[in-house]
Amino acid sequence: MSKAHITFSAAEFNRSTEHASMGRDNLLGILETCLCPTALVGSLWVLAYWFEGSVPPAYLLLAVLAFALTFPGEPRLQASKSGSVLDICFNWVWIAALLGLTGYATGYIRQFDLQALTAWLWAAPATEIALTFGLRIAAPIIISLQGPKQRALIVGMNEQGLALAEKLKSSPYSRVELAGFVDSRNTDRLNASAPVPLLGKLDELATLAKCNRIQVIYLSLPMASQPRILQVLDELKDTTASIYFVPDMFVTDLIQGQPSAVCGMPVISVCETPFRGTNGIVKRLSDIVFSIGILTLIAPVLLAIAAAVKFTSPGPIIFKQRRYGLDGEEILVYKFRSMSVTEDGGVVTQATKNDSRITPLGAFLRKTSLDELPQFINVLQGRMSIVGPRPHAVAHNELYRKLIKGYMVRHKVKPGITGWAQVNGYRGETDTLDKMQGRIDYDLDYLRNWSLRLDIHIILRTVRLVAKDQQAY
Repeated sequence: MSKAHITFSAAEFNRSTEHASMGRDNLLGILETCLCPTALVGSLWVLAYWFEGSVPPAYLLLAVLAFALTFPGEPRLQASKSGSVLDICFNWVWIAALLGLTGYATGYIRQFDLQALTAWLWAAPATEIALTFGLRIAAPIIISLQGPKQRALIVGMNEQGLALAEKLKSSPYSRVELAGFVDSRNTDRLNASAPVPLLGKLDELATLAKCNRIQVIYLSLPMASQPRILQVLDELKDTTASIYFVPDMFVTDLIQGQPSAVCGMPVISVCETPFRGTNGIVKRLSDIVFSIGILTLIAPVLLAIAAAVKFTSPGPIIFKQRRYGLDGEEILVYKFRSMSVTEDGGVVTQATKNDSRITPLGAFLRKTSLDELPQFINVLQGRMSIVGPRPHAVAHNELYRKLIKGYMVRHKVKPGITGWAQVNGYRGETDTLDKMQGRIDYDLDYLRNWSLRLDIHIILRTVRLVAKDQQAY
């Protein structure tokens, strides 16, 4: 993907709020994963005993739901204190909102003592914050209980090797002590500012591992160096070091690249949707909750706009246009009609500024994005999502898929009412190939780095931008 158009990527947004995990085989990492669920469930049970005298079945069920929504917990030890507090409060707001709306919709909320639930709203995040800061204080002791640090070498002073070294050196909670690099290239071709020294060449690796009491070796060699890798592995059979590959993922442009297995055979995805498993459930639940809430609030506005469209110009109230949805399947997208024509054929002319086909009411609807409101019904139907790549007319898809590399990858997810491209200046007319390329760059950036936090960030930015944005016609 060309990143020339992207000034602030979704990865950078996520990095500002997410932090590296300690690892699930590390005692500190295990405690991190259990901290948030423990705080929520523990505070709920304490309050149940306080107000009810016991833990009734309703509270047990709520505890199970809270645990399922929060396990494994987010790693926050390497975040700033203020960042941790904000992250905990943010996560608790959407979890509490989801549980509250579910309880209200099912009527199950009546099974609880109102005072207990009200107290839980502040006790849960307060408990999690206290446990997080307590774990920070106890971290050095916990690390020392696991014995001395493991000495490590990185084979290959290349881009991914240097990145790994920086992470290991900058982490105050790492149990790995990095001894240095091994690389056979001339020193003038290597990075002089590396955080640890170059200890020797590749043919000395086994000897260096023994002399330096190395327990862990990270192989950061290019994937094209298969014979060299096999030779290194053969030489290391004479050591007791644990060996890990640092994949050379820079050889291709990964979309949600992650390890998996097929019939026991390890594989790494190159192009995959971010909405598999738990992520898919979270995405769909958030779409349902948000769309029901929004449709309930805007029902009078929908009726008023429908009447205005009907009585101000001839034609249907709702304009249905064929678009590509998930996996490139055609769907019907609903909009309030804003033009005197309803084009949906093999050739669709994009709306432009001062377009004569746009009705006076339609100009207002398009400028304020009110014409998009019926698409919340598409969201409830499961055809669209609130946040995702904007759907283009089928005719435009057939044109641009031939001109822009990776164009159809955006259809690995459901199209959205708003998207990462739209809040970064690519809303409205894309009258040049360069503008469409910019929109696709942001769409693919969204696919690589999706998070629920990013979705909410996009929704809030859309609300702020929609009233003053002059680019949509």
